[in-house]
Amino acid sequence: MDVDAPPLECRSEARTIALTVNGRTREARIEPRVSLLDALREHLALTGSKKGCDQGTCGACTVRVDGRRVLACLTLAVACQGREVTTIEGLPDGGGLHPMQTAFIAHDAFQCGYCTPGQIMSAVALLDEGHAADDAEIAEWMSGNLCRCAAYPNIRAAIREVRDAGDGARR
Repeated sequence: MDVDAPPLECRSEARTIALTVNGRTREARIEPRVSLLDALREHLALTGSKKGCDQGTCGACTVRVDGRRVLACLTLAVACQGREVTTIEGLPDGGGLHPMQTAFIAHDAFQCGYCTPGQIMSAVALLDEGHAADDAEIAEWMSGNLCRCAAYPNIRAAIREVRDAGDGARR
């Protein structure tokens, strides 16, 4: 036995993985236990998704994986290999803002802005999923995204605007 070797639990098991994020395949050397959120922020320099609670209760880290919204803090990065990850940075199409981003600005649907990326990612998914018939349904399907500034009425107004314009679906 090598007495100079670190204990088994301290040995790095980092490996190189390929993640397709916002339409671009990128490699990162990470350990298997690294969350998608940490891989995005710390290894790929995509800091739009926020680390709020790191327990899956606030929704600030919401991204889309294969078109479905997920909490990046509870998703292992290695589990996303071969899947399409979309972050807030990948939402705009052709350099302009996504209609939901424009609506959030128009309705002042953010105050401190910390939860905004997760709110927008969930709002776009909400429309794609067809869960925006009325304010009660919007509130229910957005309930996993917390806003400590209480901008909920403005967030719902932004979602309604994009819903009513019919341009909130995937771009």
